[in-house]
Amino acid sequence: MLKIRVIPVLFLMNGLIVRSERFSEFKVIGNPLSELERYSEWLADELVYVDITRDGEHDIRRDDHKIKNIGDKLEILRAISRKAFMPLTFGGLIRGLEEIDTYLLEGADKVLVNSAAWRDLDLVTAAATRHGSQAVVVGIDVRREGDALHAYVDQGRTRIDADPVAWAKRVEAAGAGEILVNSIDRDGTADGYDVEAIRAIADAVRIPVIACGGVGDFSDFRTAIDDGHASAVAAGNIFHFTEHSYKRAKKHLKDRGYDVRYPYAS
Repeated sequence: MLKIRVIPVLFLMNGLIVRSERFSEFKVIGNPLSELERYSEWLADELVYVDITRDGEHDIRRDDHKIKNIGDKLEILRAISRKAFMPLTFGGLIRGLEEIDTYLLEGADKVLVNSAAWRDLDLVTAAATRHGSQAVVVGIDVRREGDALHAYVDQGRTRIDADPVAWAKRVEAAGAGEILVNSIDRDGTADGYDVEAIRAIADAVRIPVIACGGVGDFSDFRTAIDDGHASAVAAGNIFHFTEHSYKRAKKHLKDRGYDVRYPYAS
């Protein structure tokens, strides 16, 4: 059985790492290279970078960070990949197969596609055929409206005409190697994962499902694994709160009998 992965997710907006809340409020945390250094030191299982830029501009300059300006997403990926010592997933705003080819060539181990998969499911098949299913992660962003669960694209702004579970089955059949389930409602709230949504999707497919969105404390990771049947747990904001939060998360799971990669760098 594969070990349970604990995956930091870093959201890029205009080239800077931001803290996200419900896909609509953002606070700058730092630049992608300084964040990478921390997770490299701690031997993170994987890293996911998601570009959520909405105005098309990328610039990682800040007055408090002495770092060379990087003007576009591809240059950011190149800079990250040169220093990454763990599997790297890169995604957000992907539009076609050529872009996927480029990201994988320039250092990403996997690509994360969401809106592009909905608009052209053949893109998933083409990418999986060319690079292998293990290189293709499909993101499914979900939101609750009353008792119903809906899937969204366009960074949570467009509801798609497909049930999230049915959509998960379709992307699996198309060749996706993993699914990242992110809750719009819980993003940045620290209210815990949407366990029902995660379990519904995880139980419907055979490929790994990564839980994301809403972690408030380390017990939420256990709930996603035990009750949500997630193969991996991902989070963003909680890993920014304290200097050693990623290491503490791994130790929390290890001490409670979960099969995580351990030990890690101190």
